[in-house]
Amino acid sequence: MSEPEQFDGSTQTRFSVSSQSQTPLELMQKRWFCICLTSSGKTFKEEAESPTALLETVNKSMVAWVDYITDDPMKDLAAAAAQMGFSEPFVSNLSCCDQLNYQDFDSEMWLSFPSIQIRGTEVKAYPLLVLIKKNIVFTVHMRLVDKRFIRLRRYSEAILRKIPIDVKPEDKLTILLSRIIDANNDSNFRHLRAIEEFGDELNRDLMDEHTDKSQLGPKIYRMKHALIIYMNALWESVDVLQAIRYGDAELLTDDQKLVNLFSAMVEQVKSQIGLSEHMSEVLASGIEATQAIYNNQLTTANNQLTISNNQLTVLNNRFAKLAAYLTIVGTALLIPNTIATILGNSVWVYGPNDLPLYLLLMIGATVAGSIFMWYWISKKGLLPQDKEICPDTPSSPPLSKELKE
Repeated sequence: MSEPEQFDGSTQTRFSVSSQSQTPLELMQKRWFCICLTSSGKTFKEEAESPTALLETVNKSMVAWVDYITDDPMKDLAAAAAQMGFSEPFVSNLSCCDQLNYQDFDSEMWLSFPSIQIRGTEVKAYPLLVLIKKNIVFTVHMRLVDKRFIRLRRYSEAILRKIPIDVKPEDKLTILLSRIIDANNDSNFRHLRAIEEFGDELNRDLMDEHTDKSQLGPKIYRMKHALIIYMNALWESVDVLQAIRYGDAELLTDDQKLVNLFSAMVEQVKSQIGLSEHMSEVLASGIEATQAIYNNQLTTANNQLTISNNQLTVLNNRFAKLAAYLTIVGTALLIPNTIATILGNSVWVYGPNDLPLYLLLMIGATVAGSIFMWYWISKKGLLPQDKEICPDTPSSPPLSKELKE
């Protein structure tokens, strides 16, 4: 038996967990189960670990259902079919056609239906194998599959008592087969609710601002992957039901009333597929809306960063302009100070009579130096432009049409 699948319990969103541990009721189940309807209308039910004790009763009955629990259906199918008395060519074919879900050999046939299970955060479709011959419907399923077959075993006597004794053998087999398939489909449909709950929790996480964004990608993938597996399994069911609904197989009836049961099942499965596709569309629209919200938030943050950068640029320009003005002022003060220092030396003899010439030299040199410094600063581009960057808040982009709606 394969080891139980592991899943990460630390994530915020997960499927409703179906416990891997077997309940006492499951442990009490024996591998082989048989329910037979005799020609007198009585039923015979028995459970065993070997089919040997069941074969005699099954062969004498009008119609019988035999159920076998295994850990590996494809591996044990051929041996179990041989024990139930299926022909050697049919058994040989079972071991090499595991990719087919329907095969008819006139006197014997086999069908494969998916049994959908949710374990932890994974959705899997286990095979339910149905082998049919003249008066037997033989089913093989995995022990991991939920309690749908426990209920079938419990109510099997009531199911067989409702089969009319005077109808054709093909009708009996068809009625029994329809009940088994219908029970399997109903259990499959119930698992869609668990996927819906996961989708609801995922939407809640998408709306939560504090959700770890690195976890959203894996959660969205698991959700979409679960829907894909679920829909693929349902389409497999539709393929097999379509093959049955026309009554072409020799072992099954062509009575229109009974065949319509399978037509109704096809419509039920297709409606479930439609619900799954609608859920996928809702999920996709929700993801797009959330992505648009995140994009708007990112744009707003980027705009705020741009505003801060613009404000810093304006401040930097003002400081650069102030530095240029201070350079000119410093030059204007430095020139007369230098002239006064030089002419104050005893080498130069200037008295009060030379004051006009002294002032003219200082003023002229100061003006010329200031003009030259202004020209040089402007020529080198050290003086910032008078046009400042507008620090006003840029408008956020409009929301998408989906968000407005």
